[in-house]
Amino acid sequence: MFQVNAGESLILWPQRHHIGVEDFPADLKFYWLHFDVIASPATEKNLTSLAVPQHVRIGDPQYMISLFRQFLSEQERLQRSAALEFILLLILQHIALAGDCQERADDAGTALAWKAQQLIRTQFHRPLSTSVLARELHCNADYLGRVYRRVFRLTLTEAIHRQRIRAAEKMLVNEARSLKEVAGLCGFSDVGYFRQIFRKHTGLTPAAWKRRYCKEHINSA
Repeated sequence: MFQVNAGESLILWPQRHHIGVEDFPADLKFYWLHFDVIASPATEKNLTSLAVPQHVRIGDPQYMISLFRQFLSEQERLQRSAALEFILLLILQHIALAGDCQERADDAGTALAWKAQQLIRTQFHRPLSTSVLARELHCNADYLGRVYRRVFRLTLTEAIHRQRIRAAEKMLVNEARSLKEVAGLCGFSDVGYFRQIFRKHTGLTPAAWKRRYCKEHINSA
């Protein structure tokens, strides 16, 4: 299943049945090109060195549009020409370049997500949020949220809550600490909100979790 948005390219494999799952919008415009890759002494070296992604966002859509227009103009001559092959090669090279840029961006995003994860693990007791993490890492908050969700399958808020609740579970064992103190040490300024998030993640209130833990501890002693 593919959803192709404005400024993206999609390559479909031959000899396969493809079908749309929704009606096209009335204002939809796109270029559709069928081609075969036939190795020749002139093209073999260039073609075999290309890693063309199946679905990618193009870095310069206007340049791609101009290449397609040139292709269509040349195609009107109704004969195969070296110019057609050259334009097709340029199109594939531009798609491959977009794939390289996307791969580098993905690598950078993965590294950024792990840096955010390290901050969450070590600084969860502070007033953390997506904007605070983005400021610490000198990046855009929306971008940080996207790459973190791609890598860890969690939003940053969910990750912060999860880390805080893990710490709270350990702290609640200490009888000397009040609920308010545990909440504060775990980064929650409001006890009521702490109870709400704790129950969401564990299925129990802090008090019920503490009673259950103590009971299991006594029974296993």
